[in-house]
Amino acid sequence: MTEEIMQVLDGEVFGVWFLIGAALVFWMQAGFAMCESGFTRAKNAGNIIMKNLMDFCIGTVMWFICGASLLLGENVLGGFVGGLNFDVFSGYSNFDYSAFVFNLVFCATTATIVSGSMAERTKFSSYCIYSAVISAIIYPIEAHWTWGGGFLAEWGFHDYAGSNCIHMVGGICALIGASMLGPRIGKFEKDKNGKVTKVNAFPGHNLVIAALGVFILWLGWYGFNGAAATDIPTLGSVFLTTTVAPAVATVVCMIFTWIKYGKPDVSMCLNASLAGLVAITAPCDVTDCAGAAIIGAVAGLLVVFGVWFCDHVIHVDDPVGAVAVHMINGIWGTLAVGLFATDTAPGFALAGIGKGLFYGGGIDQLIKQFGGMAVTAAWTAVTITITFLIIKAVIGLRVSEEEEITGLDETEHGLPSAYSGFSLMDMSNTLDVNENTNLGVDEYDKASEAMKKASVPVVNASAVVQGTPLESGMNKVVIVTKLSRYDKLKKALNNLGVTGMTVTQVTGCGIQKGAGQMYRGVEMDMTLLPKIKLEVVVSNIPVDSVVETVKKTLYTGKIGDGKIFVYPVSRVVKIRTGEEDFAALQDVE
Repeated sequence: MTEEIMQVLDGEVFGVWFLIGAALVFWMQAGFAMCESGFTRAKNAGNIIMKNLMDFCIGTVMWFICGASLLLGENVLGGFVGGLNFDVFSGYSNFDYSAFVFNLVFCATTATIVSGSMAERTKFSSYCIYSAVISAIIYPIEAHWTWGGGFLAEWGFHDYAGSNCIHMVGGICALIGASMLGPRIGKFEKDKNGKVTKVNAFPGHNLVIAALGVFILWLGWYGFNGAAATDIPTLGSVFLTTTVAPAVATVVCMIFTWIKYGKPDVSMCLNASLAGLVAITAPCDVTDCAGAAIIGAVAGLLVVFGVWFCDHVIHVDDPVGAVAVHMINGIWGTLAVGLFATDTAPGFALAGIGKGLFYGGGIDQLIKQFGGMAVTAAWTAVTITITFLIIKAVIGLRVSEEEEITGLDETEHGLPSAYSGFSLMDMSNTLDVNENTNLGVDEYDKASEAMKKASVPVVNASAVVQGTPLESGMNKVVIVTKLSRYDKLKKALNNLGVTGMTVTQVTGCGIQKGAGQMYRGVEMDMTLLPKIKLEVVVSNIPVDSVVETVKKTLYTGKIGDGKIFVYPVSRVVKIRTGEEDFAALQDVE
């Protein structure tokens, strides 16, 4: 009698733990949001947060409509998919609520992986559509093969918590999406033949937030990997391997980047922690401490290789390293089951698989792992490619060049900044023109003189200043224009011979009073638009040449092209040397 009571209590306890684990996995959405936001630029932070929020919310809607039954329903079509049903509506009194919620949070994780790799240049509407498709069709069907009693489960394929079904699938979607989308403006510099000659770094705006995201994800991973455990030894072993693998991966990555780059790379080590977690997810219940350490060590190297491979070999712009972390290490973790599965692990007997190659089991399990991985990868690649192609043809995947440079917070959500009250400016000096750059029209020479003067007014202060020596030959030219025009203007002035300039971020509005932005459904009284003020002092270079160059560079014929102010300069003193006037300007123009 006592033994029966204890069994019932054990079942109840682990039933509660099952739901606590689901809550931990849901909390990982916050980790993904923080990590992706920190690794990208401040002007897109609000867009990143919105996408991670909608991943879960859209995924939930898709899940109760069809996703849950496609994964958890009875086998149809020879175990290819679960039978579509609406038991969550028609049979709610006898419904398996816990399984519904638990599998839902895993589904949302798959969709959110794609967000990071396609960050900073994807249309929000397009993102919502393909996120819905992943949650409704792509993930539920392939997950059914492994976790819903489908043909891979019957074959003996093993993926305890999702290296294959979640992370590799999300990583493949991320790779294909980022490839079809193209790189962010300025990421790759090319020669006249189209060959990439340089890869530019776009540092994330807040590594502190990114690190917080990694810690949240690591905490959530104990639920991600451990929630399905139904006995204490298995749960303890899963916690051990889930701790060892990412820790070793991070240490190995730190040492490797220290040797290779001369300093330990912070952002890469954050990626390495996640890579180790991804890699241990499939074999966490069937491997031991030594196996977990080796799996983690390889993951720490693979993540560095993956980031390099995307940047320098296939030239896919992945802002957060999602392909390296999730796809490459998802594949590695899936295959690791066939290498490191051991009967000394508490979960091995329940898994019902063969031992790994390195533990005397031969290659049988490795072959099953490779086959299951290949089938899942093929399904994912085909379905997500079709999805992206349809979206691209109907509404487009990518925002315009000007929207991208301005930032998706403002252009996609009407949010002036996710950091209201802080002065934020994105002006990378490494930007260069590539195939995605087309920031203005080239119709300046065709426009009438009247239109040119109306579009970029020039105010000459010399004509109104009284009692000032105006014949010094030195002038200060001040340009106020849109932030998105900075890169093109900087290049034009450099080509003219101006090498010294002062740039500040300013806000302002003219008669048009800015764009009427909404906050929580209420229109703000006035929006000061973000602009730049660029100042140069010239002596040898004719002022008229500077003015003409600026006008031609900024001209579009639309309101907001900017203004040019010309001021006389009576005296210039270089503090370091004491040089004055012309001599003081010789190293800045």
